[in-house]
Amino acid sequence: MVLLSFEADAALLPRKIGVCSETFVKEINYRLASVDANEVYIPVPGSGSSITFTNGGYQVSYETVGAIHRSRRDDKVRMCLIFIPDCSHARPSDKRGRVYRTTNLRTSESWTLPDSQHSCGGA
Repeated sequence: MVLLSFEADAALLPRKIGVCSETFVKEINYRLASVDANEVYIPVPGSGSSITFTNGGYQVSYETVGAIHRSRRDDKVRMCLIFIPDCSHARPSDKRGRVYRTTNLRTSESWTLPDSQHSCGGA
C-alpha cells in the first residue's frame, strides 16, 4: 500500500515574478497569539491573519482576511509570486517581503499578501 501526503504533492514556492505553483493549506491562524502558564497557544482574534502552506510558504496581514479564515486545512491553493522587493541594502540572507497572490481552489477566493510582517532590512 502506498500512502501519499499532501506535502509530497506541494510544489516549491515560486521564485520568479509571474510564476505560480500549487500547494496546500497547512495551518490558519490569527497574526498574534499568546501562551498561557500551561504553554497553551491562544490565538488573538482581531490581530490580523496568517496562513502557512505545505510548501513552506507563509502569508500574514495586520487585517483579518475573511478568505483566509474561510479556508480549511488541506485546501489546495495556487500561489503566484507578484512582487520581489529590492533587498540590496539588507543582509544577503534576508529575503522577506515577497508578495504572493493566493487563490483557494475550493472556494475560488483570492488574497494578496506578503510573506512577512516586514520587508527585507526592516524590523
